Amino acid sequence: MNSALCRQLGIEFPLFAFSHCRDVVAAVSRAGGMGVFGAVTYTPGELRKELEWIDANCGGKPYGVDLIVPNKMEGKGRGLTGEQMLSAVPPDHSAFVAKVLDGAGIDPDTLDDERHGFLQFAQNLDETGADEMLDVAFEFPIALIANALGTPPQIMMDRARQANVPVAALVGSKKHALTQIQAGVDILVAAGGEAGGHCGEIATMVLIPEVMSVAGRTPVLAAGGIVTGAQMAAAMAMGAAGAWCGSVWLTTTDAEPSQIIKDKMLAASSADTVRSRSRTGKHSRQLRSVWTDAWEKQGPDPLPMPLQSLLSEPALGKVEKLAQGGHEGAAQLATYWVGQGVGLMNQTMSATGVVQAFKEDYLAAVERLMATVEE
Repeated sequence: MNSALCRQLGIEFPLFAFSHCRDVVAAVSRAGGMGVFGAVTYTPGELRKELEWIDANCGGKPYGVDLIVPNKMEGKGRGLTGEQMLSAVPPDHSAFVAKVLDGAGIDPDTLDDERHGFLQFAQNLDETGADEMLDVAFEFPIALIANALGTPPQIMMDRARQANVPVAALVGSKKHALTQIQAGVDILVAAGGEAGGHCGEIATMVLIPEVMSVAGRTPVLAAGGIVTGAQMAAAMAMGAAGAWCGSVWLTTTDAEPSQIIKDKMLAASSADTVRSRSRTGKHSRQLRSVWTDAWEKQGPDPLPMPLQSLLSEPALGKVEKLAQGGHEGAAQLATYWVGQGVGLMNQTMSATGVVQAFKEDYLAAVERLMATVEE
């Protein structure tokens, strides 16, 4: 593609695949896009193993790493121990989670042990933990480093400059974009409220031109509800340099969700997601389920990040395992991050197939646009 960003990054097609699944990352990079590995839940040792695999299976094509180092969270910069983090979770919140699980016929007694196992997530959100993850990431020839929540910490900016690696950051408003540009970010990912996971309130169709109005020479990737090449073409018609997609990979044969989650997504409409603070403490979009309804209708106020995750993620991990085993109550509770584009995700294909479908759909959309100006 005739694209300055493609030439800068050494890719063929400006489709960026954010994924927690190494198979998706490698497949998309091999197919000409760029896979970006979501690393926040891994230990440094686990991340090294995943990147070793990606590096060996991406065909020598570029790939990136995505971390989450938020500007605001509970205990940020205080060096809290895991026990201190766990003790900061109010008993009534723990009791509510136990009540929801019990109501679905799930024994909540092992949750305390499982929360201990999830502390790595909380540690990775702090700059000290992120520094260790960056040490690992920059052992590899990554072509992009991204911060998914807030302005990248200075340590990320400094390390990326030393390695000559572009830094990307997600934004949900024009104000956020200005802040990121002032911080020296190289690529803006403008994520509309339709997006899965953490997202703002402004719709993608409005957000892209707003961000473009202040971006100047900083490339902008469009995100939020984009699951087709035609949508990608529409975003690029507004000035975006490409598309950053996360949800569309979740129903592929390569992706990490369990089959019960994939089946829920394949059957879902665009109205079957909810934007809620009940999973991480910050607004994130996910499949609506009995779990999300319980928090929205009966739950206590969600805790700040990362305390809310210490409540939700161990419980939902247990839910998903039981759901895979045929537990009906767990199946009704099961949820996963996904955007409103899920309503267009109605067939299963490989990640490579999705990239090819994007290319074909993008070309058809561009040809339709060209036909409107041809004599």
